Amino acid sequence: MTDDRKKTVPVLTLATADVQVPGVMTAGEVMTAERLAELRGVLAALADNPIVTLEVHPLPDKIDRGRGFPLDAASPLAQSLSQLITQSARSSLTTARATVSGENLYRMVVPAKVAAQFGQGIVRSLPSKAAAGGIYGSLVNSAGRFVEPATFVPVGKAAAAGAVGGAGATAGAAAAGGAALTVAAPLVLMAVAVGVSAHADSKRQRAIEHITELLEQLQEDKLDDEHSGLNGCRAAIDKATAILLDQGKLGVSLGLDSAVHTIDTALSKADIRLARWQSALDRLPEGEAVELGTLTKSFPGIDDDGGTFRTHLELASLAVALMRRVVVLQAVEHAQSEPGNPFENFTRELKRDQQRLDELESSIAGVLVRLSALELARPNGLRPVFTTGEVDRLMSAAHRIHRLGDGVTVNGRTTDVAIEIARDQDGSVVVFPALPA
Repeated sequence: MTDDRKKTVPVLTLATADVQVPGVMTAGEVMTAERLAELRGVLAALADNPIVTLEVHPLPDKIDRGRGFPLDAASPLAQSLSQLITQSARSSLTTARATVSGENLYRMVVPAKVAAQFGQGIVRSLPSKAAAGGIYGSLVNSAGRFVEPATFVPVGKAAAAGAVGGAGATAGAAAAGGAALTVAAPLVLMAVAVGVSAHADSKRQRAIEHITELLEQLQEDKLDDEHSGLNGCRAAIDKATAILLDQGKLGVSLGLDSAVHTIDTALSKADIRLARWQSALDRLPEGEAVELGTLTKSFPGIDDDGGTFRTHLELASLAVALMRRVVVLQAVEHAQSEPGNPFENFTRELKRDQQRLDELESSIAGVLVRLSALELARPNGLRPVFTTGEVDRLMSAAHRIHRLGDGVTVNGRTTDVAIEIARDQDGSVVVFPALPA
């Protein structure tokens, strides 16, 4: 990311354990955003443990905090970030000047190599409608994208403090040639956890909006009950997230177990529906046009903007988004139970449990791509000529079906992941949804 006020941007290099890597980043070296991206890749390739960078940007005048997850100054993440800032400011005049106001936007970039451990489907590049093959940039606030060039300067060695694995500790520095790697496993763990959880919740919100619109048209009681059950899981997940981020222990009284049961039931329904869709597509004659009536028997409402099929798609999306948040909670809880290696436990648990969700999303995306490639045939009938209304309906249906593949990524490439944290003068923070860097 670059900053529109052309300020000097300090870059801190953080590790999750003591690591030794060649001195590819020299303290005080001036570099471009492109050069910084290259060095991130080098660090990720050479280091045995995850290495991330933390950029220190001025806080935009306007920022949509409603998109993020707020944490007060007493939270472990906020305390860990404050401790890191204090240490870095003591050893770096650049950092001291950049953070003197107490209000900053911190951008943590996790390399693609490490991001792959979080699950392939968590964060993908968003296809751009403006240009074929293009993707949207990572940071978009109410103030707009940051597009002007900035000066990036690696920060030198930070003072040692705390111990690795503590509740909010940011531990010392590991030698890495010209620039040191500050060991900050808890900060990285919590930032990633909140960013990924916020990303999943933003997908949940979009799915809820779509489902509400579709159900208003359908008036389908069974689907409405399924929607209500899934939406009711949010309170338990929100409470569990808040407790874990405050280093608390999850209890039965939260209702998380019943929420997980509801989500698992919805995922099971999604699996069954997916199998039916795949079977229906397999039965279609290969390379031949398909009548609309034949298609709507297996995919009811596919020719409309609403319809049962599209509602089923959104319900599956909602269930996946909710379960992604639950999986993050389970991974954090497991990591915190063994504070000696929190990040390793976190990524191992997360990667294992995300596989089912990734496969479900990828398979649904495959169905949509296959549907979008179908050619609609003229209806069979005795009449040689069709009415204008019948022709219009066929053309409209063909257009809607072909658009099913818009923006679908079957197996999206893993990208660097950016997690942005807005910090206020009182030390409180807002963590925004993780996005492709």
